[in-house]
Amino acid sequence: MYKIIKKRILAQDIVLMDVEAPRIAKSALPGQFVIVRADEQSERIPLTICDYNTSQNTVTIVTQIVGASSRMICEKNENESLLDMVGPLGHPSEFIHKTSDELKQLRLLFVAGGLGAAPVYPQVKWLHEHGATVDVIIGAKNKDLLILQDEMKAVCRNFHIATDDGSAGQKGLVTDVIKRLRDEEKQTYDAIIAIGPMIMMKFVALLAKSYNIPSVVSLNTLMVDGTGMCGACRVTVGGKTKFACVDGPEFDGALVDFDEAMRRQTMYKHIEQEADHKCKIGLGK
Repeated sequence: MYKIIKKRILAQDIVLMDVEAPRIAKSALPGQFVIVRADEQSERIPLTICDYNTSQNTVTIVTQIVGASSRMICEKNENESLLDMVGPLGHPSEFIHKTSDELKQLRLLFVAGGLGAAPVYPQVKWLHEHGATVDVIIGAKNKDLLILQDEMKAVCRNFHIATDDGSAGQKGLVTDVIKRLRDEEKQTYDAIIAIGPMIMMKFVALLAKSYNIPSVVSLNTLMVDGTGMCGACRVTVGGKTKFACVDGPEFDGALVDFDEAMRRQTMYKHIEQEADHKCKIGLGK
């Protein structure tokens, strides 16, 4: 059992939890994920590690309600427990292998769409602690869906917001902000890392390629089982078949077949929605 130490509502249907998990906290690295199960009736849910605290023995997860099992997690309260938490899983971000001098010379741009701010935060925090220069763009439909703004501002050099309706930051898409930074402000970056909706990552990767800037994307939203056994996160990268959970979740954005990935992502959507509907009316428990 994994005790929930703190619970915070970040936005509608988005919940942050600090969970007591000493072994995972001591082993976790940026870019990795855990598999969580709320109780014996719920499915295994892969969730990217949002933060970890070795002194408090906690791991931070952010969950969005998209189906019955994610709802079961989000409905848990402080001092209650999650049944299972397995991890850390997946390959950590490549930059952790760089030397201290190499990290201090890095200039990186992170682009987070919606819930993507959760997996972006631990990477930016780690890089900040190791002397890298990092700018961050967070995008959302409106200001009410922006999360982790204060946390992100504390660990990056420049912080930018883009909202579809203009209710916060620059009105428009995250790609509009990238174009402004490159074309008007003449900012240069060694790489652009994008995490969020598949369509957003596709166009960020295409834009990065047009600027001849390497890009990295996280395909964590494809994962279902988290072990590679279900095959749900199978994707083509550079003409080869990869599994997001065991080969990633991060990949070279220029090599990902995003159209295939987006088709695969919709395969279980109707099942999730149907299960969540039953859960809300008490038939899924």
